[in-house]
Order: sequence, then structure tokens, then C-alpha cells
Amino acid sequence: MICGGIDIGGTKIEARLFSDDLATVEMRRIATPKDSLSDFIDALAEQVRWLEQLSGEAQSLPIGMAIPGLIDAQTGRAFTSNLPASGHDIGLLLSNGIARRLPLMNDCQAFALSEANGGAGEGCRSVVGLIMGTGVGAGLTIDGRLTERFNGSALEVGHIGIPAHVLVPRDLPIWPCGCGKHGCFEQYVSGNGLAALGSHRLGRPLKAEEIVASAMSGQADHMALLSEWAHIAAELLLIIQLGHDPDCIVLGGGLSGIPDVVPMLEKPFQSLLLGEMRMPFIRTAIHGDSSGARGAAIMATRQLS
Repeated sequence: MICGGIDIGGTKIEARLFSDDLATVEMRRIATPKDSLSDFIDALAEQVRWLEQLSGEAQSLPIGMAIPGLIDAQTGRAFTSNLPASGHDIGLLLSNGIARRLPLMNDCQAFALSEANGGAGEGCRSVVGLIMGTGVGAGLTIDGRLTERFNGSALEVGHIGIPAHVLVPRDLPIWPCGCGKHGCFEQYVSGNGLAALGSHRLGRPLKAEEIVASAMSGQADHMALLSEWAHIAAELLLIIQLGHDPDCIVLGGGLSGIPDVVPMLEKPFQSLLLGEMRMPFIRTAIHGDSSGARGAAIMATRQLS
């Protein structure tokens, strides 16, 4: 079934039209309005109308939306940072302009759903999609379907506190997190976290891209930084395994593009395994940047059936 997906981010709203086999037919990005709720809703409506017109299906076209943050299953309200719609029922507000209500889901859940269906997690019963980019979050599917979440959240693994046995031997500070807590994994294993590790160790501002590029060229101090990042990220993989024991963990986000990132993580992860537990498959995403919209489109088609 031809379908559409909209991936809502802090800087862009991306609409994709998908073919019957969930391949991208066409994609359109517009800037995310940040200062006005009405402008934000109007931008979403513009993307919906573009998909409807392009497809020729008008309002018969299944369209799903993905957004970072929490979508309250009882009220429909979304709670997210960097968007003017936080605290509002986006689906209801949008329905006033497009005359129908579209399903809305968390973007990490959309990523996991996409990769579990025709992606890197295909053939695995339990799949966690772990995004390590500007932030850190994850989604979970069982048998290719989303799991019910009481609070409408994803797996908020980025806001699990990092264990003392990770920080103390490395003499790392307990950094504050934007969520209001301190010592969250996100502050150490996201792109910003890798940059913070670099700045802490080398005493000067660094970007994650710079660290990775220099490490790949053989610069010793940057190779050490990347190794430290991998060991800390492996601790997060262990927590995911202990809590959910998935068959497969699919990596997404900017840091999943680090060359040879899978073996880089597998080595320290193997040394952390509990008892005789087997390590899950660690894979990088197949659908990459399209997975948010693709997962939302899958959800929309399933709601119709």
C-alpha cells in the first residue's frame, strides 16, 4: 500500500512518500517553525497536503507522524524540547486544518519499527533500535510490532544514570543533563557526549566529527578517546540487554556512521556479558535517515488494517 510518513525534528520537518514496498518515492524537507504554534501546525498541514497531492490518493493516503519526546497515550499531548507544540495535542490541532486525524508516535519507536520490518532487524523476534546522535534514545519491537508503553515514551535509555564503576576509575565528572538530572548516559555517549569527553581529556573544544576523523587517520590521543567512548557505550548496551534481552540491537544516529563501529562496540560489550548470556546481534541501520518517516508510515498502514 502506498503511504506517507512525516518525521518532525527540531530543525526540519521531513515528508516522504513510500511505494508499496516501502521504498522512498519522493522526499521534501521544510524548516521547523520554532516560535509559533500556529506556524508549526501550518507547516505540518503543508507537508500533509504535499503528500496527498503527490500520491493522487488525497485523504485516502495513510500518513503517520514521528516526533521526539513523549506522546501521552491518554491525552494525546506531546512533550518535547525545541518545538512550540510541546504540551499540546498535535493530532487534534492538525485535524482542524486537514479534516482528519493522523497517528503520532515517538521517533525512536518509529526507527525501531522501520528497522524491524525490512531493515537491519529483519528476521529477529525482539529488536531494539538505539539512536546515538545529538541525543540518545531507543525503541523496542517484538515480532515486528511496537510494544505498548504506559506513558507513551520510548526506551529513555539516554536518561539512565551512568554507573559509578564507569565514571570513578576514569575520573570523569558527573555532568548535568538537559532533563534536569545528572550523570545521564546521554551526556557521555551521544555526539555531544563524545565531544565533551574529548574536551575534558584534551583541554580544548572538540567536535565529535573531528575526533572520529582524527582517530581514523591514526592520531593516538583521538583513538584513545574513541576507545573510551566505545567502552562507555558498551555499558549502555549491557543495560539494554539486562533489561530487555533483545535478539538484535540496531544502531542509528550520527555516531552509527563511525567506521567499523560494530566491532568497536562488540569487543568491550563481550567482556561485560553476565555469566553465559549470549551477545545480541549488533547491526547498523539499513534505512538511515528515512527510518523515522518510514516507521511512521508503517504504523499508519497498520492502523488502517
